[in-house]
Amino acid sequence: MSHGTAIRRLDIPVGDELTLHNEVSGAGAPLLMLHGFTGDISTMGGLSQRLSASHLVVVPDMIGHGRSDVPESVEFYEVGAMARQVEAVADHLGLDDFHLVGYSMGGRVALTLACGSPHRVRSLCLVGASAGIAIETERAQRRIDDEELAVRIENGGLESFVDDWMAKPLFTSQAMLGPDHLAEARRQRLSNNPSGLAWSLRGGGTGTMPPLHDRLSSCDVAATLVVGDGDEKFSKIADQLTRLLPNATSEVVPGAGHAAHLDQPDLVAGIILAHTTKADLS
Repeated sequence: MSHGTAIRRLDIPVGDELTLHNEVSGAGAPLLMLHGFTGDISTMGGLSQRLSASHLVVVPDMIGHGRSDVPESVEFYEVGAMARQVEAVADHLGLDDFHLVGYSMGGRVALTLACGSPHRVRSLCLVGASAGIAIETERAQRRIDDEELAVRIENGGLESFVDDWMAKPLFTSQAMLGPDHLAEARRQRLSNNPSGLAWSLRGGGTGTMPPLHDRLSSCDVAATLVVGDGDEKFSKIADQLTRLLPNATSEVVPGAGHAAHLDQPDLVAGIILAHTTKADLS
C-alpha cells in the first residue's frame, strides 16, 4: 500500500476450526472490503491504498483464498457462513458497525450480511455483484456447471481453469491494463489453493446461494451499486437491485468492465468515499 500507511497482518480465528488472514491499514471509520472468487487481499489493494487515508480498512482473505484456511467441508463455504465469518472478523477487531464493500462473490457475501444484520452495516457498496439466481432451474444448472469446474480443478486443472476464467468476456477490459497486470493477475490466481477454489465453487457459487430478492425490500441500508459501463450483464442486475433495495443508488464507471475497481480504481475509490461520507453524515 502507498502513502506510507502501516499495514497490520492479522490471522483472526472465526470459530474453533477456521482462521482468516487479514490486512488492516489506516484510521477512521471502519471499512471492510471483500474480494471476489479467485482473488485475495492483493486484488483490493488499489482501493485500500486510496481509502486508508480516511478509513480503517480491513481486507480479509476470504475462506479458501490467499492465506486463509481451507477446511474440507462445504458448509464453511456457504455464502451465509462467509457472511458470519466477516462479522466474526469485525467482532475480533471490536467493530460494532462498519462500512462494507464487496466485489462479485464478495458482493454477494456483503449483501447477505447486510440483509441479515443491517444494524451492523453503516453503508453498503457492491461492485459487479448480484443477489443470486432467482430461478430454480437456472440455479440447478449452475450447480452442475460449478461441480464440473470443481472436479476439473481438483484433478490438476488449475492452470487451464485460470486461463479459461481470465478469458471470460467479463474480464476482457483487463487487457487495457497491460501485459504486466495480466501476468500478475494470473500469478495471483494460481497462488490460491486448488482445494479452496473447488470448495468455494461448491459452497459459495450462485447455484447454491439462497437468492436474496425477496429479502431486499426490508434491507434499509444505504447502498450504492457500482458497475462498469462495459459490463452489460451486471448493469442490468444493478438496475434491478437499485429498484428492489429501498435506499439504493447506482453508479456507472466509464472505461471499466466487471472488475471496475481494478480498471478504474481512482473513480471507484471516489464513489466509495462519497458514499461512506454521505452515510456517516446522515
